[in-house]
Amino acid sequence: MKKLLIVLGISAITVTSCNTKKADDTKVLSATQQAEYDEFLKWKEEKAAKEEADKTKTVVIEKPVVVEKPVYVDRTVAAAPATSTTTAKKGWSKAAKGTAIGAGTGAVAGAIINKRNRGAGAVVGGILGAGVGYGIGRSQDKRDGRY
Repeated sequence: MKKLLIVLGISAITVTSCNTKKADDTKVLSATQQAEYDEFLKWKEEKAAKEEADKTKTVVIEKPVVVEKPVYVDRTVAAAPATSTTTAKKGWSKAAKGTAIGAGTGAVAGAIINKRNRGAGAVVGGILGAGVGYGIGRSQDKRDGRY
């Protein structure tokens, strides 16, 4: 039965793809259609001529003048090494926020999904959610320049 269906399918595809009829491409246009077509051809020729003229135009690009300022270097030797002062960023990082949100959402989702043992589902969902949330928050922190 399968072989019969395959043979029928292949023969149907062959018959439909080997259409020997040729479409008649000639079309008779009414007077208004012919006028519109002639107007279109005229517009197309004008557009091509305009594009050709635009290609032959010479564009002059002036280079900006760059004035270099003198650089002064302080060559004094400091007695003590310089200490860098960094301002501590306040608040939670996006990684920490993502971890907390992901853990909470994952725990709720895990408890809903695992109906037999909701506690185990909450733990597994919380761990997975925390990992995903941390990854997303960490990438946002990197993009913002926090890390």
